[in-house]
Amino acid sequence: MKPCMFTGRPGFLLDSPFIGQANLHVFEDWCGSSIADLHKDMHYPLYPHSRTTVKKLAVSPQWTNYGLRIFGYLHPFTDGDFVFALSSDDNSEFWLSTDDSPLKLRLLAWVGKTGREWTAPGEFDKYASQTSRPVWLSSHRRYFFEVIHKQNDRGTDHVEVAWQLLNQDFSFTVIESNHISLYVDESAFLMSDVSHIPQTAASHQLAPTKQLGGEADMLREDPRDELYRVNLMNSEYLEGVLPDCSYKPSYIIKDFPLMRYQGLQFVHLSYVFPNDYTRLTHMEMENSCFYSENFGNLVSNEEEENLHNYIDETEKKSNLKKTKDNALYPDYGDNYDNSVLKQRRHLLSFDNQEQNSTKGKPSVARLHTQGLQDTQGNRATPQPPLLLSKVALKHQQQNKTEIKQNKMKNFHKYVKSSQRRTYKKSTKTAREEGLERTEDNPYKSTEIRTQANKEERQPAWWEENHYNADYDNSETPAPVFDVQVNWNQTFKVNPLNLQRLRTDWIDLQCNVSGNLVLQPSDALPIVKAFMDSLNGKHYGQFTLERVVNVIKRVDMPQGSRYLLELVLKDAKGQRLRLSHYIYGLKKYSKKNSWDFGFHTSKSKTILCNPVGFSWNPSATVHFIVPVKNQARWVRQLIDDMEQLFRETGDFNFNLIIADYSSTDMDVRNALEKSSLPRYQYVKLSGNFERSAGLQTGIDLIKDDNSIVFLCDLHIHFPPSIIDTIRKHCIKGHMAFAPIVLRLNCGTTASEAKGYWEVNGFGLLGIYKSDLDSIGGMNTMEFKDRWGGEDWELLDRILQAGLEVERIYLRNFFHYYHSKRGMWNRPVSTSNR
Repeated sequence: MKPCMFTGRPGFLLDSPFIGQANLHVFEDWCGSSIADLHKDMHYPLYPHSRTTVKKLAVSPQWTNYGLRIFGYLHPFTDGDFVFALSSDDNSEFWLSTDDSPLKLRLLAWVGKTGREWTAPGEFDKYASQTSRPVWLSSHRRYFFEVIHKQNDRGTDHVEVAWQLLNQDFSFTVIESNHISLYVDESAFLMSDVSHIPQTAASHQLAPTKQLGGEADMLREDPRDELYRVNLMNSEYLEGVLPDCSYKPSYIIKDFPLMRYQGLQFVHLSYVFPNDYTRLTHMEMENSCFYSENFGNLVSNEEEENLHNYIDETEKKSNLKKTKDNALYPDYGDNYDNSVLKQRRHLLSFDNQEQNSTKGKPSVARLHTQGLQDTQGNRATPQPPLLLSKVALKHQQQNKTEIKQNKMKNFHKYVKSSQRRTYKKSTKTAREEGLERTEDNPYKSTEIRTQANKEERQPAWWEENHYNADYDNSETPAPVFDVQVNWNQTFKVNPLNLQRLRTDWIDLQCNVSGNLVLQPSDALPIVKAFMDSLNGKHYGQFTLERVVNVIKRVDMPQGSRYLLELVLKDAKGQRLRLSHYIYGLKKYSKKNSWDFGFHTSKSKTILCNPVGFSWNPSATVHFIVPVKNQARWVRQLIDDMEQLFRETGDFNFNLIIADYSSTDMDVRNALEKSSLPRYQYVKLSGNFERSAGLQTGIDLIKDDNSIVFLCDLHIHFPPSIIDTIRKHCIKGHMAFAPIVLRLNCGTTASEAKGYWEVNGFGLLGIYKSDLDSIGGMNTMEFKDRWGGEDWELLDRILQAGLEVERIYLRNFFHYYHSKRGMWNRPVSTSNR
């Protein structure tokens, strides 16, 4: 039984020798990946295997199946609002007290709760829970903190805590030694002395599930979801705030001859700030593309150098860790389960066949860790990488039995006297390569050492089979050594921003990636410049309360378009919503360059008001849905639309159902009995035709200034959908094709388990006048079939000079459904 909480706390001066360290308790030999698994350890939290210290909040022991508890005092470098970030493999938690008392801890940030979550070193934006809310701290006080970390038997083990000043720093920095101090000096205590160990909420109780939230970050509450409820600012206040300019993006392809379905190549994604967590991190166990993509030319020179240097070290050491005979494949122990194709952790991936083929940018996709180093600037020994591409595909064909047999063969070879000579020779070679650990450089390690004066780190199967193995002609078994683990080994790490390596091209090979994340250093200066102009026009009448949403459409030659969505307060304290498009127009000025003898152009970005590019907040949105004999889904659609009206109170939307003479329900009667403010019904005959059904609905709309939303039957809409469609449909300029999340079989919208439909454009919003001008739906070519009619329509939209806004939409789901009985599919009477 664990004792009651310790209420006392040792004290010492802030300039004491305890500055620069924190207490570190290690719990070894305990499987699992979650903090809940660590709590199951009977020795946790009072009786760790070892008690030591750590010099910074970035620890990487390079070991497996352990848990860490790090605690001490935090010393802020200034007064202000701090945001904390946590990164780890696997789960971790960061707790901070409101003062120096361990009894006032609060959970601020965490990585996962199920054990399936993990991050790469320096990756602080994978999960919403990784970053804390702003916390005000004083530089004249110290604050008790606690970090809990659990590592399983695979991956690149690490845990690091970083911070930044709110709205002053654009990136996180790891908390260094000059900002931490010990809670207590344990050097004189015996391991049986435990009364000094703080007993806290962090170490004694699990954070409630409700506090941790659901597995899908996309389901977390977001200010975007409720923004439509805030009253819009009067558009008169925006007149004259910015100078007018024409809107002529360079990517418009008006009258450009497109081949069939080529338009998909000309649709690009927009960037979103802040992170809306549409990346399906909870689905990456089955489908990961962030850690195995070849980013090619997107890596900067600095990032490339960091990546290449780290890979060099990885390639030198990777096969030395567990395989002593220089085999092609590193040994993964009994945990390797032939599941490489599941792409569970491509944290450190390489291709043995290509590792020496090129210099510069790596030709095989690798995760760049941007400098995972120990405190002396040396590369820390990585965990064995999972194989990728050709090597992985070849190796996964071997079954588990063959792998174990190969391991035992390697073991026999290793203990033979002839192989011992090879082993000594390899040791010498490793020393010549500079991989040996020295007293001056304890963190730079080699996995090949002489048995006389170095401790040997063997794979798990070595100790398990040591005494039972057939040693051939060996007279005595090779000695077994315990491995000395450097538990307080720290490392240097730069923030790993995988989002920066993505482009606005639609990646058809990745359906879990989510929206591109716009960096604060890009979004916030634009917001500030606009607010300065707004208050300059209206004498400081408005105060910025919150930056809710910024959407950027990149245009390198001309300039980027921004949708600013802000919550402001006027002089009377009234909250107002600003949802307004602005243009960052690039102006080029030529100047002489006498050094090279030619003219160079330097661009300057000018914020301006794009004339004619504005949205209509009162435009009617018509949802058109063709149906045939889908009673349960038609009923669900009507119920969802009724709920949408109850939540928004928006009268300016209309449901149009084109019914191909359904016999399983009276669709017209169901609409008449509904509480929908507006609806239209049209009855059609014959076989189901999606294009013809949609066009029939389009023909019912008489107002050219209204918006058509071509829709499917099996859609779950967020309450903000009407407002969202209006904002992204611009008459004469832009259509809107939101990306929907297709739910997996057996899952609901409350779970958000599925994949993004990245190549489907069947859900499309466009002004009626724009749709009419391009000829509407192609009802002749797609008369008796569907599939492709959306891409064909996309071709014509782009050829007409319109652009298409493409973003992943939060809480926008396509229900899983059977296709039995749909789309005129005949019923087979065969017994097959």
